[in-house]
Amino acid sequence: MPVIKYPRLRDPLFYEWDRKAQKCGLRHTIYAVNGDQYTGEWLDNLKHGKGTQIWKTTGAIYSGDWKFGKRDGYGSYSILDPVTKEYKRVYTGWWENDHRGGRGVFFYPNGECYEGEWSGGLRSGWGKMQYKDGSVYEGQWLADQPNGKGVLRLPNGNRYEGGWKDGKKHGPGKYLYLDKGQQLEGVWVADIPKCGVLVDFGRDNAPAPPQYPLPEIELHDPAGVLAEARAMFDDSDN
Repeated sequence: MPVIKYPRLRDPLFYEWDRKAQKCGLRHTIYAVNGDQYTGEWLDNLKHGKGTQIWKTTGAIYSGDWKFGKRDGYGSYSILDPVTKEYKRVYTGWWENDHRGGRGVFFYPNGECYEGEWSGGLRSGWGKMQYKDGSVYEGQWLADQPNGKGVLRLPNGNRYEGGWKDGKKHGPGKYLYLDKGQQLEGVWVADIPKCGVLVDFGRDNAPAPPQYPLPEIELHDPAGVLAEARAMFDDSDN
C-alpha cells in the first residue's frame, strides 16, 4: 500500500526557540554574561539601529546609533562620577566602526574641551581645542596633534598664526606679542624661530611695551630676504 505523509501542523519546538534566540528588531533589555546590558534594536543577533549600552565594570553609558554590533552614526558617551554618582558627558558626536569619527565634542577630565573633526578616535581634520590654562588652538589636526595651518591664542592675548607639525610651530608664521606691541614674522622649526623680522606693532596701546623701540633697519628688498629664508627652510625639509 502507498505511504501517505501528512504535513506537520507545526515545526519542532527547537526551530521556534532558535528563531527567538536570533535577536532582530526592537527588544527589551538584554544582559550579557559579564553584566553589561543593552536596550534597543537588533539585526541578525547584532546591535543595529538605535540603542543604549551600559558597561557594568565602569558604569559608562552609550546612547545612539549602532551598525552590525559597533557604535556607528551619531551618539553620546558618558561616564559615571564615582563621587557624585552622576553621569558626566565625555563625547557627543559621530562614530565610525566603534571609534570617534566625523564631527564631535570631547570633554577631558581636566576641564579641557575639543570640538571638531575626528578619524579613528583621534583628532584629525579641522578643530578647536580649549586648554585648561585658557589657551585656544584652532586649525588643522593630524593624529591627535596640531598639524598644518592654525592659530594659537594665549591667555595674555598673544597669538601665533602659521604652520604646525607634530604639535609644534613649524614653517612660516607670525607671532603677535600684543602685550609688548611687537610682531615677529619668520620661519619656525620644532617650536623655535630660526629667522624672521621683528617690528613694533601698536606700541602705544600695548600694556607692557619694551623700554626702547626697535631701531629701524633699511632693507632694499625685505620681502626678498624673507623669501630666501623660506626657501632655506624648504630645502632643510627635503
